Amino acid sequence: MAKAIKRYWPIFVLPTFLAFILGFIAPFIMGIYLSFCKFTTVTDAKFIGFSNYLKIFTDPSFVHALWYTALFTVVSVILINVLAFTVALLLTKGFKGTNIFRTVFFMPNLIGGIILGYIWQLLLNGILLYFNRTLTYSSTYGFWGLIVLMCWQQIGYMMIIYIAGIQNISGDLIEAAKIDGANARQILRNVTIPMVMPSITICTFLTLTNSFKLFDQNLALTNGEPSKMSEMLALNIYNTFYGRTGWEGVGQAKAVVFFILVAIIALAQNKITRRKEVQQ
Repeated sequence: MAKAIKRYWPIFVLPTFLAFILGFIAPFIMGIYLSFCKFTTVTDAKFIGFSNYLKIFTDPSFVHALWYTALFTVVSVILINVLAFTVALLLTKGFKGTNIFRTVFFMPNLIGGIILGYIWQLLLNGILLYFNRTLTYSSTYGFWGLIVLMCWQQIGYMMIIYIAGIQNISGDLIEAAKIDGANARQILRNVTIPMVMPSITICTFLTLTNSFKLFDQNLALTNGEPSKMSEMLALNIYNTFYGRTGWEGVGQAKAVVFFILVAIIALAQNKITRRKEVQQ
């Protein structure tokens, strides 16, 4: 079997590798090049240097979207992980019907972002209309609407990861802590959380990147209204590229900056949380 794998591995690897190059690597490189160009299509691109990048931070809508997205990411990452971890703790206590609860909590993650956005738009606007408000009344309403939507969609998925981490903790460690006189709070702080750090690393990474890249839900829930005040980075890039004539290169430059920003933050988070992981 080993000899066969060594002999025939190119037959299985090369098609996938070729598809990866054509579908990801080549467009990515082309996108970086186009960020230095003025263009309407890839065939009429004209190199103009760093002009597109200089326009990015003079665009007030991008600066606002950056800070709006950063604030949204901080709040959503904290809420989702705290609530998901809490639910996971409750559902690993051996109560009856926990499998049903796990399924119910996980189901929202199966619904597409656009559909979720329209569902929560109807629900939240229906509530806010009693106070003569809507989600587009101010960016604050849109912000918390997005937070509610994101938590509802993501908590169940992160809960499954936390449950797997909690169930992987050796019972001997818990028993030893109880014998030493540790109470429930001390066991949680000194045993459970340190041993679940790999799950925390994964969940933090997923919620961090998902929050920064949020697009579908933002488009469906508020579409950036009012006056682009609830517009997040991904939607801002989309509107720049497709909604402002002559700004295609600027939109592409924003996308490159967006990629670099998310990559740096995600890698930094991953490195920091991995340092806190302990071996069982």
